[in-house]
Formats: sequence, C-alpha cells, structure tokens
Amino acid sequence: MLDGMGIRFDTDVPIGKEMTWYGVGGAAQVLAHPAGVAQLSALVARCYEQQVPVNILGSGANLLVKDRGVPGVVVKLDDLAFSQYKVQGTKITAGAGLDLFKLVLECAKDGLAGLAHVAGIPASVGGAVRMNAGGAFGDIGSTVHKVQVMAENGQVYSRDRDDLVFGYRRTNIVAPYILDVEFDMDEADPQDIARRVKEIFLYKKSTQPMSENSAGCAFKNPSIVLPGHDSDEDGPPPPTERVSAGKLIDQAGLKGYRVGGAEVSHRHANFIFTHPCCTADDVLALMDHIQQTVLDHSGIALEREVVIWP
Repeated sequence: MLDGMGIRFDTDVPIGKEMTWYGVGGAAQVLAHPAGVAQLSALVARCYEQQVPVNILGSGANLLVKDRGVPGVVVKLDDLAFSQYKVQGTKITAGAGLDLFKLVLECAKDGLAGLAHVAGIPASVGGAVRMNAGGAFGDIGSTVHKVQVMAENGQVYSRDRDDLVFGYRRTNIVAPYILDVEFDMDEADPQDIARRVKEIFLYKKSTQPMSENSAGCAFKNPSIVLPGHDSDEDGPPPPTERVSAGKLIDQAGLKGYRVGGAEVSHRHANFIFTHPCCTADDVLALMDHIQQTVLDHSGIALEREVVIWP
C-alpha cells in the first residue's frame, strides 16, 4: 500500500521491546516515518480510504504494546519537520515529535517561563498535550494557546485556546493526529527557570523509580465524593477530591507484588516495572490484579492511565 509514496517504512518492527519504556510487547506490522506534513497527510488519507488502522508512536513512555503486536501502520514522527522549535516573542511553537524535556530546557535557556512544571515527565509534545500530562506541579494544558491537528482523512486545521478544554489527563481534541502546539509563555530570568526545572526534576527523581523499566503512573488518581456528601439527582453534584492511586495500591498491600516479570515498585506503588523475563501479558495481568484488589479493599475502581495497543 505504501509503495510509490516515497515514505520510508519498515515491516515487523519490534516496537514494544525496543521503543517503549516497559521494553515488552510485540511488533508493528508497519512502522512508517513520514518526512513532513504532506507525506503524513497522504499516508493517513490512504489508510483511511482502505480502512487500515493508524497509530502514532511518541516517546513510548505511557504505552504498553500487547504481545501479539499492532496491525496496520504505526507512525513515528521522528523527522525534523515534526521536531521544530520556534520562538515569536513570548509565543513558542513546538512540533508534536519534539521531546518534552528538551522543550522545557530550550524554554529555560531562552528565558521563557510556563513549562517548568512538566520537567521530568517523559513524553513527546504531542503525546503530552493529548493526555494533558502533568503531576503535582500542574498540567501542560495551562500553557497551551493553539494546537494544529490533522483529521483521519488527512485534512489539517487548528484548535484555538477558546475552543480547547483540558481536564485531568484528558482534552477535548478528537482529531487523531497532533502536528504542533503553540504555547503562551512569560518572560523570566533564565537562571530562575533553570533552578525551578532542576528542583522539580530532582523531586521526581527522589520520589519515583525513574531508573526502572516503567511507563510512569499505571493508573489515574481517582475522584471520590467527599465524606458526608451524598449524590442527589435533583441537586448540584456533590464535591469531590482526587486521591492518590499509589496510596490506595499501597494500602491494599501490593507494593512488591509480582506477576511473572511485572512488579509493583517499592518506591511508588503506582509504578509497575518490568524484569528481563517480562511479557506484556504479565503487565496486563498485574494491572487487572491491582484493580480488583483495590476495589475489594477500598471500594474504589482504578482507571488505567497507561495506553494499551491495540
């Protein structure tokens, strides 16, 4: 199908083991590397016409590829066209394929404040915006001004800030492909920004198992109704708060629990890491066990944060 399109591609590529942070899982039927927006548009339009599934592979930091692999086309936005970083006053535009931490460091060097709070989050810019990546210091969506996206038929259009909604680990962007993101920044002293970036990065390093083969937080922090407030169909929704999924998993006695080669981290219970013998099925089985055990222990249902392919 891709012959004659001028797009570089390979078949049967072991993306799970070689291109995800878990380091487990199967292969992509096709891994394509379009050289710019025009090639990407032609590729996704042809896949749309022929009903071939397409997935975008970012940094692989929040992804589990099932052992059976991924059918169709996996697209890697690793061409320089998707990794541009442009500055216009206090507005910056970053390509979807640009590494998020590299963007944070570039902004600090240029004296542009607004993204230090996502330091240490492993992601591509596109993936980070797609899931509104963030943590204790804030989410990336707070700084997003505009997003250029592509529809499943290859059409390109923009979504402006007034049209965007960012919630906890979600956005209202329905277009399957993010091309670039414009951020609204503030001028600040480069040394002050660099100091803040270092402070946040060291905090994450001290509290999270960053040296292990892990995809970050396995589950979203659930939202629960505050004690003493009941839900009333005729009244306003009761007040809620988010509770730590890691704390719930810890309270259920699951730190160090292991299924095959997948294990719950002793440092942070919301992190699952993989041993050399691990398979994707081990990770999935451990996730299922965690969800059921936490539900039995606290009555709270955990929702996966890690994306599962296919």
